[in-house]
Amino acid sequence: MASSEDDPTTQHDAQILSIDAGGTMTDTFLMDSNGEFTVGKAKTTPDDESRGFIKSSQDALEDWDLSVEEGFPDLVSTVYSGTAMLNRLVERESEVDVGILITGGMEDTLRMGRGRQSYTGYSYSDRLHVNTHKHPEPLIPRNRIRGVRERIDVKGNTLVPLYEDDVREGVNDLLDQGVDHIVVMFLHSYKNGEHEHRTAEIAREIIDERGAETSVMLSSEYYPTLKESERLNTVTAEAFAAEPSRDQLSNIQEAVDEQGGTVGVRVMASHGGTIDINANELARTLISGPIGGMIGANYFGQKLDYNNLVCTDIGGTSFDMGIIIDNDWQIDYSPEMARLLLSLPMVNMESVGAGTGSYVRVNPTFDKIELGPESAGDQVGVSAVETDVETVTVTDCHVAMGWINPENFLGGDMPIDREVAEQEIKEQIADPLDMGVYEAAQGVIDILESKLRNDLEAVVTGEGYAPSNFKCLSYGGGGPVHTAGYTKDLGFDEVLIPEWAAGFSAFGCGAADYEYRYDQTTSIDIDPDLSMEEAAATAGEALTEVWTNLEQKVENEFENSNIGRDEIDFQYNILGQYQGQLNSIDIESPVGRVDSPEKLEQLLDTFEEGYRRQYSEEARSPELGHTITQASVRGVRDVVKPEIPTEELQGPEPPADAYKETREAYWDGEWLDTEIYDLHALQPGNELSGPAVLEGAATTYALPPDCETRLDEHRVHHLTTTE
Repeated sequence: MASSEDDPTTQHDAQILSIDAGGTMTDTFLMDSNGEFTVGKAKTTPDDESRGFIKSSQDALEDWDLSVEEGFPDLVSTVYSGTAMLNRLVERESEVDVGILITGGMEDTLRMGRGRQSYTGYSYSDRLHVNTHKHPEPLIPRNRIRGVRERIDVKGNTLVPLYEDDVREGVNDLLDQGVDHIVVMFLHSYKNGEHEHRTAEIAREIIDERGAETSVMLSSEYYPTLKESERLNTVTAEAFAAEPSRDQLSNIQEAVDEQGGTVGVRVMASHGGTIDINANELARTLISGPIGGMIGANYFGQKLDYNNLVCTDIGGTSFDMGIIIDNDWQIDYSPEMARLLLSLPMVNMESVGAGTGSYVRVNPTFDKIELGPESAGDQVGVSAVETDVETVTVTDCHVAMGWINPENFLGGDMPIDREVAEQEIKEQIADPLDMGVYEAAQGVIDILESKLRNDLEAVVTGEGYAPSNFKCLSYGGGGPVHTAGYTKDLGFDEVLIPEWAAGFSAFGCGAADYEYRYDQTTSIDIDPDLSMEEAAATAGEALTEVWTNLEQKVENEFENSNIGRDEIDFQYNILGQYQGQLNSIDIESPVGRVDSPEKLEQLLDTFEEGYRRQYSEEARSPELGHTITQASVRGVRDVVKPEIPTEELQGPEPPADAYKETREAYWDGEWLDTEIYDLHALQPGNELSGPAVLEGAATTYALPPDCETRLDEHRVHHLTTTE
């Protein structure tokens, strides 16, 4: 699927390759040295994601008449994002066994969790009813968790010494059970990791004596942050889900190498950058595809001067939403994944289990249609006759209504049978509700789009904004099919659909910086009665020391990829608040050291400006003094990034070769003659009115009767309504 109508004599050299292996499809974004790009698509292969990776890459390269063997040697940047890690957490299944050593008395921390975990991921209606709440299954069973007597207080002072016999007994017991990893998490070890480090020494001695191959992972080294429940969840997820994925990522790297590539594969991380597949903290890549979409949206906005965007991504399994304000995104320091609260920085997003692969069922008690949350994933639906799906999905409804051409699904690579879709909808949905087949299919679409519209409005208004303050960016393989429905009547300033919507998250992965980030919980008070000189000599020195240590960790990560310090751009952040407050705000520091009164004053001025912008001038209370609750260091190294296409505008009339046919499709209760166009043959400046369907190899753009679309010079569609 090319971005534009290429000259057949043009020679392309594939330079940037980014891949998003979602729950259903693996999308490829490929760009050459001239900034021209193409998008490929293939079914995700969860058992070995490298197979889907190669097939999707081949699909993209075929647009340039290249094979993988011919294209990969020219690559200078390769970024990968996948779902294998997250799936392990969701399914609570892993290839490894993990044991835990924890402060005595805290052995049930995983089972207790946080209160939010009892309803996180539930629908709004279920959240209202306490009797439906249920804590998720813990990652590690209770018989593989051992308590160790020790205690360090909140200030880092030793209250109870480490009982080393407890450590020896616990380690031997866990090794008897054959664990592959031992996680150590002691209370307040983020302030003083002495007990954890001594425990690691003892454990490694025993492991060596017994000839085991078990690793030891310390929370004070991986995620030294406040909140023991989140910290335990995160370092456990590192062992349970991230470590097993190193094999999958190694397969990806081997696939690149075997096809002649000479570039290292990077992975999209939760904080918005990319990291090497051999990075120490791999759990940061647990959720990567949707993050790529947000990064791509921000890059897209910066290039085209769109400052405020609402990002919407529909795939086969989920609907992901995020907000970008003034070309920046918010960071969530305690995100939820797979009904677990974690302690790692993540681009703030909302996700609901509603995608084009969502199962459709009739609730026999209430005689109503229900969607998901389960999905057919890469199996698509009952109409995909080569799969074994037995339950109708949203995609089956698209097929029955004539929106999707059965002969064009995945460019014709996946056989789709419309008659099967219609028959199964009749038996499973229409007959139980005493409805017609197409009426039932339309009802499914209406319910889905109504749900998406409500969720989207809640995300925007929940942050205190109105949709009219934003342009809505729609992408994902399923995005263009439903954009008109879920944005209807919300009042967005504009609705934008990039032609490469199906590969937009992959495009975003390619637009991300090569970046490592480390965070450290702190409790640094800047008292209001101190002079700047006194505060700089105490609080400033403490903050500088933390930043210096984190900076070294970042430098070490880059060093593992043979990248020197002189190639790294360091950025410094704090979470700060007025003394006595509960919530902190995220501030990017104008200085990297606070070793003088002038630099401390610059930092505090930046905090005050951020607080004023977030809460108002009247809310400022500098007389209370300040507290720095967390320090962060990011190291960024420039990489080659994709270009947004810019082409000459043509007239509003589409070229003759863009028109494919006219067929009947079902719109709002009636069959209408619908013009079908080749999505990629349209020219900038072309305008179309609904009903129309724009077919691409990787997505379909549905244009209802009351809508119009205009393709601009950047190959971005602008959707408007005529009512």
